Amino acid sequence: MYQIDKNQNNILSIKEATFASLHYKERENLQEWIAKNPNIFGEDLLIIQKEFDWFSDTRERLDLLAIDKEWNLVVIENKLDDTWRDVVWQALKYASYCSTLRKDQVIAMYQEYLNKYEKWKEARKMLEDFFDSEDFDEIEFNKSQSQRIIFVAAKHRKEVTSTALWLMNFGLRMQCFKATIYVQWDQHLLTVEQIIPVKEAEDYIISMANKQQEEVIQKSSDKKRHSIRKSFWEKLLPALNKKTDLFSNVNSTTDHWISAWSWISGVPYSLVATRSYVAIELYPGHRPTAEENRIIFDKLYAHKEEIEKEFWHQLNWDPLEGKKATRISYALEWVSIFNEEDRQKMIDFLCTYTAKLYTVMDPYLMKIRKEIK
Repeated sequence: MYQIDKNQNNILSIKEATFASLHYKERENLQEWIAKNPNIFGEDLLIIQKEFDWFSDTRERLDLLAIDKEWNLVVIENKLDDTWRDVVWQALKYASYCSTLRKDQVIAMYQEYLNKYEKWKEARKMLEDFFDSEDFDEIEFNKSQSQRIIFVAAKHRKEVTSTALWLMNFGLRMQCFKATIYVQWDQHLLTVEQIIPVKEAEDYIISMANKQQEEVIQKSSDKKRHSIRKSFWEKLLPALNKKTDLFSNVNSTTDHWISAWSWISGVPYSLVATRSYVAIELYPGHRPTAEENRIIFDKLYAHKEEIEKEFWHQLNWDPLEGKKATRISYALEWVSIFNEEDRQKMIDFLCTYTAKLYTVMDPYLMKIRKEIK
């Protein structure tokens, strides 16, 4: 740090010191400075506890506990001249303890803090004021059960900063602030600078971490979804093959559909199982042109009454206007492949109506095949 000397058009170095050399203490000094000036971190924070020890079956105490404007609990751990190697593990334990706190407990601990340090103030009123007079009943804490963690120290060890950056990839917001003390004659000056993540890149880093976490969650969701689908088809195909040989050469898949070719190239039968319905479809959609697909659809539609009479049910005839494909289908709605109780009903449906639709449609498709040749 430098002081500008306007008269000499020069700068004068201000000496950097250590907290220990100036006899400052962690709890008596640094912690008190933060408690009295929580905006030192560049945002509005409300300190609600100090030396917090409400944890069951442990005597551990976190330094400071705060709330931010987004209703998140913020664990603040401060060290003097150096963070020790286990500080991240310690803070994570505190964050896990705080993740179970209910709204009434947050109010009670804040009231205890006020009774001790700011007498005659009411926790509920202070919280409403902090949240800009928002209806207190609408305030929710620990919505995601993922607390913020702030580290403050003159020096952060590499194992602390690297671990903090790594944990951010998993949705935990962690910040490291460097506290530096300077001496100028009989004055002591303090700066607090965010170093992890770099302030200018914080929004970008957080958004990237959120994106990465979303991808992890999505991959996990995909894996579960794919496993359910594959299991469903593995159970369906043997049962279906007893009714018809249409899908005898088809293997199970992780997709939400399986297909088998009809007598006409580019016109498959498809079985579809989703989270809202199951269906058997005839899909004129893979011919070289949309016109060819539509011709086959129209030729079948010309026999709509006879086909539905033989099938015993009305079909959904969808020309899919503006698209290359067309579709004829019969569906069972209000069932989900992801509901275990629905799966057998879906299998029974597909076994019954796949065989039936195949039997009904085959003569018409064979005739159309000869016509289009």
